[in-house]
Amino acid sequence: MDDWRWMTAADLGRAIGAGQIDPVALTDTFLDAIDAHEFRDRIYARVTHDRARAEAKDAASRAQSGLRRGPLDGVPISWKDLFDTAGIGTEAGTRLMDGRVPDTDAEVLQNATAAGLVCLGKTHMSEIAFSGLGLNPVMGTPPCVNDHDAVPGGSSSGAGASVAFGLAAAGIGSDTGGSVRIPSAWNDLVGLKTSHGRLSLEGVVPLCLTFDTVGPLCRSVEDAGLFLAILEGSKPADLTAASLDGVRLMVLDTIVPDDVRDAPREAFEGAVAKLKAAGAQIEHRFFAQLFDAFNVAGDLYAADSYGWWRDLVEANPEKMFPQILERVRGGQTVKGADYCAGWNMLRGIRREYFEWTSQFDAVIMPSAPILPPNADRLLTDDDYYKSENLLALRNTRVANLMDVCSITLPTAVPSCGIMFNGQRGTEERLLRLAAAAEKIVKGASDN
Repeated sequence: MDDWRWMTAADLGRAIGAGQIDPVALTDTFLDAIDAHEFRDRIYARVTHDRARAEAKDAASRAQSGLRRGPLDGVPISWKDLFDTAGIGTEAGTRLMDGRVPDTDAEVLQNATAAGLVCLGKTHMSEIAFSGLGLNPVMGTPPCVNDHDAVPGGSSSGAGASVAFGLAAAGIGSDTGGSVRIPSAWNDLVGLKTSHGRLSLEGVVPLCLTFDTVGPLCRSVEDAGLFLAILEGSKPADLTAASLDGVRLMVLDTIVPDDVRDAPREAFEGAVAKLKAAGAQIEHRFFAQLFDAFNVAGDLYAADSYGWWRDLVEANPEKMFPQILERVRGGQTVKGADYCAGWNMLRGIRREYFEWTSQFDAVIMPSAPILPPNADRLLTDDDYYKSENLLALRNTRVANLMDVCSITLPTAVPSCGIMFNGQRGTEERLLRLAAAAEKIVKGASDN
């Protein structure tokens, strides 16, 4: 049964459908593993034993009656602690929301429950989701699966760790500047950032409503496609006959290759070589307008987040991790006219980017320019925290700023992902491309 913890969600679903796995036994396997795990309280904020067992029992009855609701009916997953969960604390990783218990589930959780998924519990996250590192000394910092002294990536830190340590079949997180893809990349998972507005934000505690998105952290591209469909209540993409032959991939040479450290750089170059050998056409391009988008991004993020969090923050600033408090307070000084002008500029850049990249099947880059930093050093060296946090989110932020979908895949090098950016609303096309690429880029190391 312990092997079940390392199977893809899709494989678990198929085994349930074939009568080879009982959803109750499967859920108990995950719950027992969570409760016995040395990092339980660093990964999970709350474990929902009663809900999980009740949902698993219902899934087992449906499976026995031949009435399964979908391909993942009975599969247990985790939820980032910013998705409202009826009767269960949802605190967004911050003491500012101590004791907050919603009355209803978030809409995406309602959809997941309707599809038969089992809720194992709520996972830790960066405070108010405002960091790509996953460091949260206030509520809990999960470890990275490849280095237990390092941070796991954020802000969906516990979501990624729950899957990487075999404590959930998948995790549902949010991505505002990279918060699904960084923990996925650093923990050798697949992470899908959806197009803004594709998945409902109803019942999701916001960071920046103009950039927030919902997405899965999982073990395969097939899983990512299934979760996308479940969370929005649609049919999954057909990933059969996916091929790289003749696919045009653009390597972005603006900003994202700067200061990439040796391991991520070598992993990316090795993955690109494999893609080319498999039939993909690789071209390098430079998009100068991206500098303007990055220059305005700080004000847009800070103003949006401070606008929502201001009253809570200023009522009890002492409750916050100082690094996050400083970051969210950056929105205090952003003028309304500058905010509007920034958005007008960004919309124009997005239109140019669409035209400039439309001839390619995807834009590719290293998922992160750095490896997971040491947690203790981040706590004791403020300058190091700031520099590593900005670098961690730099490459992923391209997709958020340009308003496109994006997926990170693991490579043969631990904690080093390769990212594929599509166009807005083209998740199914991106998933087919990623399905063709995932086994190639994660092939055995050439060393």
